[in-house]
Amino acid sequence: MIRDTSAQDRPLSTPVARPRRRIGVVVALALAALAAVAAPQARRLLGTADSVSADRLVVAEVTRGAFERDIQAEGRVVAAFSPTLFAPAAGAVTLQVHAGDTVRQGQVLATIASPELAARLAQESAAADGLQTDTLRAQVDASEQRLALQGTRETAAIDVQAAQNDLARQQKAFEAGAASGMQVDHAKDALEKARIALAHAEANLHSRDDSLRFDVRAKEQAHARQALLVQDLRRQVDELAVRSPVDGQVGQLLVAERASVARDAQLLTVIDLSRFEVQVQVAEGFARELAVGMPGEISGNGRSWPGKVSAVSPEVVNGEVAARLRFDGAMPGELRQNQRLGVRVLLDRRADVLSVPSGNFIEQGGGASAYVLRDGLAEKTAVRLGARGVDRVEVLSGLKPGDRVVVAGADNFHGAPRVAVAQ
Repeated sequence: MIRDTSAQDRPLSTPVARPRRRIGVVVALALAALAAVAAPQARRLLGTADSVSADRLVVAEVTRGAFERDIQAEGRVVAAFSPTLFAPAAGAVTLQVHAGDTVRQGQVLATIASPELAARLAQESAAADGLQTDTLRAQVDASEQRLALQGTRETAAIDVQAAQNDLARQQKAFEAGAASGMQVDHAKDALEKARIALAHAEANLHSRDDSLRFDVRAKEQAHARQALLVQDLRRQVDELAVRSPVDGQVGQLLVAERASVARDAQLLTVIDLSRFEVQVQVAEGFARELAVGMPGEISGNGRSWPGKVSAVSPEVVNGEVAARLRFDGAMPGELRQNQRLGVRVLLDRRADVLSVPSGNFIEQGGGASAYVLRDGLAEKTAVRLGARGVDRVEVLSGLKPGDRVVVAGADNFHGAPRVAVAQ
């Protein structure tokens, strides 16, 4: 027999316990590391009242940069000038146009029959003619009286000259011994008397001339007043033909044909299609900051035009205020009434401002708090907000750049101070 090696073989022991021990050590170390990492998170989770899915939240980041406060809304194209025409006097209306008719400036749109005004014009015109006749008569009378007074004055002047000549003859005769001294004295008295009569004639001429001139002036003024009254009445009669103040289109007829209307009654409206503005409804909160002359932008049909605020209504209706913008420059020619256009009005522009996108968190927290995401937790943080734009709000304190703020969906937290956010 061939001898085998069985006598040389011996069983070896398998080292089972050592690998198991190594695995246990590795697992223990891993659990310890995991516990060390998760301990702070676990402590935070234990302090939360609830857990909310991140899909139900809208989160935005706080940034620092340029901040603009503006108003953006949809506006409606309206006529800048659409006057309403009124009846200048009471009477029956005859319309010359229909609604929608194109009219030119000065075109007669309606006429009003007013017999009372026509009769009064005729009466006052007759009175004016009578006063004009009185004025002419006064002028003739004044001329005649002035001529008579002038004749009296010239006669007195001739009497003075005759008295002077007679005195000179008497003196020569007295010196020659042909006349007595009594005759010379009588000639001197006659000369003095003639001079007094001349002085009175001249004074009477001047005083009567002033009086006659005043009488004629009074007649002329009375006629002028009456002429102004007649002129005003003629203007009122001319206004009975109601004319268009602008080139445009008849908007709305406010009375029926042949209707009897009172003075200042509305007749019709005219739309000036050459000048358009854009009317926009602005929330009352922003309307307080609007002012006439603020720059804006009007956009539509893929184009934009510069504009300026032209008017802001003082009346608040349903929490909104009506404002108008006019085109700052050449007005586009393709506009039409009631066309919809976008409007943007810049209220304020500043650089290096800390801000966050707007959201309903402002109303929910009253603007005094916000939820900030840190390490999977939404923590309620006190904040102080400033100016508000259309899409962003200024942050004054409580937040820093890079903070992630829950801007929508914070109502799911129910006001809890700390809430876990599940990804």
